[in-house]
Amino acid sequence: MSEKQRKSFTAQFKAKVALEAIRGEKTLNEIGREFGIHPNLVGQWKREVQEHADGLFEAKRGPKPVDPLADPEKLYAEIGRLKVELSWLKKKVDPYL
Repeated sequence: MSEKQRKSFTAQFKAKVALEAIRGEKTLNEIGREFGIHPNLVGQWKREVQEHADGLFEAKRGPKPVDPLADPEKLYAEIGRLKVELSWLKKKVDPYL
């Protein structure tokens, strides 16, 4: 028996097909035939885009929050603090180091 391998589609392809379906100029069957996929997939992708479309505009504008650990000076200070702490702990465990 031969096993068929499932096709995997990129997000870009899915979005293209879903937007074509949302436009409503063609039926799901026509779109499926045009792109070589089953019309049920077209309907699923269309529904998924419509359900998640509201999330596209939820992000607030403005500068993105800065990661406090991204500053190199703070990172080097943290490394130094950890080295001192490690050496102190080593001396506590074995005082003859």
